[in-house]
Amino acid sequence: MDIKDCFFLGKIVKKYSFKGELLIKLDTDEPDLYENLDSILVDLRGTLVPFFIESSQLHKSELLRVKFEDVDTEGDADALIKSATYLPLTVLPKLADDKFYFHEIIGFKIEDKTFGHVGIITGVNDMTSQSLFEIDRDGIQILIPMNDQFISKVDKPNKTIFVDTPEGLIDLYLEE
Repeated sequence: MDIKDCFFLGKIVKKYSFKGELLIKLDTDEPDLYENLDSILVDLRGTLVPFFIESSQLHKSELLRVKFEDVDTEGDADALIKSATYLPLTVLPKLADDKFYFHEIIGFKIEDKTFGHVGIITGVNDMTSQSLFEIDRDGIQILIPMNDQFISKVDKPNKTIFVDTPEGLIDLYLEE
């Protein structure tokens, strides 16, 4: 399975016990959705390797304590620390029409109520305190906060997100 067919679940951050148990820091708002997984994909030097889960449970809200099959020693566990974990996109729960996963809006158009066509979403920056749409407008990058007050409509069938941004926000990026 290719990484493009998967979503990032979290990172293995440390050992939990001397019996090979590990803690995965989950990158999700709903950790309880992933408490009873049968398997997980672990990125080992660029290759996604499936690991079957013997047992798992949430540990301190955003950590998932897992015991993988055939990972029975501290040495086995050490080899997996700092590895990224993934799940197939097909595992993601279906969202309401006005909600979206970041990966599924890449390539969507952004239309602003006042400005008109802004550009195409090339990515989402979620490294800031507020996530941002990264938009390409003829080679110029425009950033728009992913704020519920700005998003007026998500049209998934037509791959368009309609926004109503504060006056002048988009123009800031276009002035020379």
